[in-house]
Amino acid sequence: LSPGAKMGCFTFIKVMMILFNLAIFLSGGTLLGVGIWVKVDGESFLKIFGALSSSVLQVVNVSYLLIVIGAILLVIGFLGCYGAQKESKCLLMMFFSVVLIIFIAEVAAAVVALVFTGLAETLLTGLVTPLLKEKYGVDHSFTHIWNVTMTEVNCCGLNNYTDFNNSYFYETHGSYPRQCCDMVEPCDSTLAAQKDRGCLLQGCFKQILEEIKTNAGVAGGVAAGIGALEIAAMAVSMYLYCRLDEK
Repeated sequence: LSPGAKMGCFTFIKVMMILFNLAIFLSGGTLLGVGIWVKVDGESFLKIFGALSSSVLQVVNVSYLLIVIGAILLVIGFLGCYGAQKESKCLLMMFFSVVLIIFIAEVAAAVVALVFTGLAETLLTGLVTPLLKEKYGVDHSFTHIWNVTMTEVNCCGLNNYTDFNNSYFYETHGSYPRQCCDMVEPCDSTLAAQKDRGCLLQGCFKQILEEIKTNAGVAGGVAAGIGALEIAAMAVSMYLYCRLDEK
């Protein structure tokens, strides 16, 4: 290619890099704002987006998840957009490094989820179960999110009803949540155990895992698309980085 064609190609890729990362930056800001909104006023969020109540996101504290994802997207979008606009090798390399770290983390998480499902369950249990014991029945928003999740997904706890053993809710009410007994009250250990042994009410992790397996094609396609975008972003940032040496 002639020097003019090379410069035109460089300019085109630079503009695309700026626009793409500007979109990422705005998306990150939106998610961060929604995350803060959910944290401050989770009830109104659930009323508006009630259809999402059975989503995987309801298993964890959705506000913190949105805030973390939004903050990460803000950083990535800023580094990519500002780095390309200013033609800064330092910022472009930082953008490449952050995206690479996220890509590796996603691959590792996918391997754990697909190959080491038991390990993933153990990690989730270690994080979520203490929250159920401490916050269920205490934090109104957290309790409401879990009630909606267990009702919609038809599940009980993360693993099963024993997640509520020695919890604030059990110690206060002397029973498990009614969702653990197929909405029968009072929900004692005998009835909850019968439902669990009969596989009528499994843990939410198992139910969501079955949902993911049922929609494995869609989930895999989305994951592959995100991975392809990340690889393309790294390739473009490295192209701009290398071309700056020739300018």
